[in-house]
Amino acid sequence: MKEILSFLADLQRNNNKEWFDAHRKHYDSVKKQMTSVVAGIIEGISAFDPDISGMKPGSAMFRINRDVRFSANKNPYKNNIGAFMSKEGKKSPFAGYYFHIQPGASFIAVGIWMPEASVLNSVRRELHFNHANFRKILKSKHMAPWGEMEGEQLKTSPKGYDADHPAIDLLRYKSFVFTCSFSDKEVNKPDFASTCTKMYKAALPFVKFVNEAIESGLNERG
Repeated sequence: MKEILSFLADLQRNNNKEWFDAHRKHYDSVKKQMTSVVAGIIEGISAFDPDISGMKPGSAMFRINRDVRFSANKNPYKNNIGAFMSKEGKKSPFAGYYFHIQPGASFIAVGIWMPEASVLNSVRRELHFNHANFRKILKSKHMAPWGEMEGEQLKTSPKGYDADHPAIDLLRYKSFVFTCSFSDKEVNKPDFASTCTKMYKAALPFVKFVNEAIESGLNERG
């Protein structure tokens, strides 16, 4: 991972097309390495989550080019390389497993980030009926290394739910995400990918709960 972090650090200092074109061969080497890492992680996740089985790295990895059309930041390239392993690929509506490499800011995550309204409503409906089981998952010893659930929350109750609902604290979430950060030193350890895979496995009940809710909503909508 050292070469990947080193390239991204150089790119962060030289975020322009001229520099990138001059170092494209180096980027191609880094991309090949990252593709291999992601392939290994997909294989590891597939061992416990069949929804990921058969996924190709290209279906999970994000492009390094930035979309600058509606951004004040006009840097043409990202200073990170990321991948999202999820049922039906990185652009699917399902929860999954995120992998993010960035100098000084690497992290992994599980869950679903700012889903569209119909998907969010499906998760909220499941929480309405089954919040006790969800709380058991959140409080399980397996989720302890992940810390607390993150995500933006509404300041008021979501439409259709009373303020005194027993799961109102959960229903206010607009995302359902857990993250875990890693130092560059940790990223460079030989067992880093294995460490990530073990944490992903620990979060499987959480991911399955969210995805079963989403699947149920999609089936009802036909």
